[in-house]
Amino acid sequence: MAVSRPSPPPTQAAADSAALATPVAVPAKPPKPRSRMMRQYDLVERVRSYNPDTNEDLLNRAYVYAMKAHGSQTRASGDPYFTHPLEVAAILTDLKLDDATIVAALLHDTIEDTEATRAEIDHLFGPEIGALVEGLTKLKRLELVSREAKQAENLRKLLLAIADDVRVLLVKLADRLHNMRTLEFVPEASRRRIAEETLDIYAPLAGRMGMQEMREELEDLSFRTLDPDAYRVVMQRLDALTDRNLDLIGEIESQLAKKFRDNGLTARVSGRRKKPFSIWTKMERKSIGFEQLSDIFGFRVIMPDVESCYRALGIVHTTWPVVPGRFKDYISTPKQNDYRSIHTTVIGPGKQRVELQIRTQEMDQIAELGIAAHAFYKDDVGSPTELLKRESNAFAWLRHTIGILSESANPEEFLEHTKLELFHDQVFCFTPKGKLIALPRHANVIDFAYAVHTDVGNSAVGCKINGKFAPLSSELQNGDEVEVLTSEAQSAPPSAWESLAATGKARAAIRRATRTAVRDQYAGLGRRIVERLFERTKLDYADDKLKGALPRLARASIEDVMAAVGRGEIKASDVARAMYPDYKEERVVRYGAKKGQAAVAKPATEPPRPPSAIPIRGINSGLPVKFAPNGGAVPGDRIVGIVTPGEGITIYPIQSPALKDFEEEPERWLDVRWDVDESTPQRFPARIRVENVNEPGSLAQVATVIAEHDGNIDNISMSRRSPDFTELTIDLEVYDLKHLSAIINQLRAKTIVARVDRVNG
Repeated sequence: MAVSRPSPPPTQAAADSAALATPVAVPAKPPKPRSRMMRQYDLVERVRSYNPDTNEDLLNRAYVYAMKAHGSQTRASGDPYFTHPLEVAAILTDLKLDDATIVAALLHDTIEDTEATRAEIDHLFGPEIGALVEGLTKLKRLELVSREAKQAENLRKLLLAIADDVRVLLVKLADRLHNMRTLEFVPEASRRRIAEETLDIYAPLAGRMGMQEMREELEDLSFRTLDPDAYRVVMQRLDALTDRNLDLIGEIESQLAKKFRDNGLTARVSGRRKKPFSIWTKMERKSIGFEQLSDIFGFRVIMPDVESCYRALGIVHTTWPVVPGRFKDYISTPKQNDYRSIHTTVIGPGKQRVELQIRTQEMDQIAELGIAAHAFYKDDVGSPTELLKRESNAFAWLRHTIGILSESANPEEFLEHTKLELFHDQVFCFTPKGKLIALPRHANVIDFAYAVHTDVGNSAVGCKINGKFAPLSSELQNGDEVEVLTSEAQSAPPSAWESLAATGKARAAIRRATRTAVRDQYAGLGRRIVERLFERTKLDYADDKLKGALPRLARASIEDVMAAVGRGEIKASDVARAMYPDYKEERVVRYGAKKGQAAVAKPATEPPRPPSAIPIRGINSGLPVKFAPNGGAVPGDRIVGIVTPGEGITIYPIQSPALKDFEEEPERWLDVRWDVDESTPQRFPARIRVENVNEPGSLAQVATVIAEHDGNIDNISMSRRSPDFTELTIDLEVYDLKHLSAIINQLRAKTIVARVDRVNG
């Protein structure tokens, strides 16, 4: 998208919300100018026009209370501050909302910006209105360091408030719309940031709620601010094209209406042109010029009922040639924001491309007003939120998005997920049993699997698309039938899937499963460390006994304790002391090592390690295990484990000089032993240093020896020791010590090799 959105410095973050309290007067679709501030009776009449049973006394009291509360406060434009909540209320009367929402709009800044309190609002106007006003007030009480975190936290607060009452969203969108309409009075730097946030969050959110008219105005207002030159050029060309085609538009409208009338259908046909921002984004997306656009003008056909819509479609398709690939039936398959309409494009009168949207009056109202089209002011419909739960798919998306809140580790992560879902159009796919799954465009099978169920996503190992095997990363198209193949052996997805997923739900689930798997690894390690300590000290261990000691360890569950031990946050001796207050920590001497010396191996006659030693099977053992960074360790080596907080166990061969760095930290040493399954051999890391003659082909000979003996070279570094010799440091993967020794012996037998040594870092 060509609209530039530079990231402002974090120090400006706190200025944004203050700037939003300042107005704007540059709408793409300007509001009707008023010569004076709207009076009480004007507001009452606006509400009464669609709700004859309005509570006039409530509206009058709210009007007077808000005006007195804001008193002499002014906006950046110089207008009385009260004009802002009044205009927000006026926008909501255009949406025909209930009395409580109109009153909340009048009062929405009182708790934040005046001496008013929630208790006072409750007392004067009732707890329902008080809750609405507080839900809006909470959004402004955040002072975070980064702009992104502030934006994300405000969105989280907004969505959580919507979960209680969706009318909070409608007031917030109206509030943002009026701020955008008066944005010209805001300082330029803040103006751009506010426009970016509107384009990033509020306009797409309005679209997701089906409020297309509001979305388009928010987009165009943002576009005008962010790229005024592009906006001006598009508007000039759009106006010129409209002037040239006025007669053609009227002719197409009349021909369409006549065609329907001749076939016994009553239809209302109207032409409309695309909005500047929509035109600009299409030009950018398809890399085409204005003259190449063929659907700048569209025609809306309003029919009395659904049956008439399909009859009208038949008439259009049998009268004019259809443009292939431009037919979509959103009546039989509505969008998630409740949008329903039939879209088609034909080569119509005058050989012009004519884009048609065929829908009923009710569908048209929902298409423009979205969730606000539901009659909140009617009696006996229950609460607005309960009404939407029954009638609105858009609200179902909101509840799903709110569900991601608990799965996001931080505000920025949640914002990323929500933006992904706000911006994408949809594709519709099917399960083998015919269940419809709606996904964002560019979604793949991983997203599909998580949309079916989190467990399906976590255990997915393959898929079939339309009966053919395909990669899980395959992008899905409209109408695809997708079968996800799962395996019980896979309980957690690869972490790399997170970068492949296109939906917030899938990314959140993958991230959560990865965290859970890592936590389980640490908990498993911690349990082994604790059980080993209790076995060595001859103390009785039982989960029930540890459960009673949880308060002393400041942990909520046994698993939390074990994970903390595994991560090195709690010592096993702390667990013993919490369960047995008289326990005294044992002092461990590592193989008689003296200060300043590395621990050395015990004599060959020493007894085998006790059963309490933790078994090591490799990096896939279910424990957070890694090997010494400078030399590794292989089965056959005598090994010791070193616990690193937050990283798990690092396995060192006992002869490693690096162990001297841990002499003063005996609590980090673990007894470990190899537990290799010979039926499923694994490779382990080792490092060798080869000094060879510097002649052509010498490196190839070394590599050939390693390959012939089934070794795998992971990395090679070279250095010139003298004109005649080159030193190679080679990181290998081998099965065990015997395998490594065989490779070293074969290398020593080569005439071009002067010396080979194993490296123990």
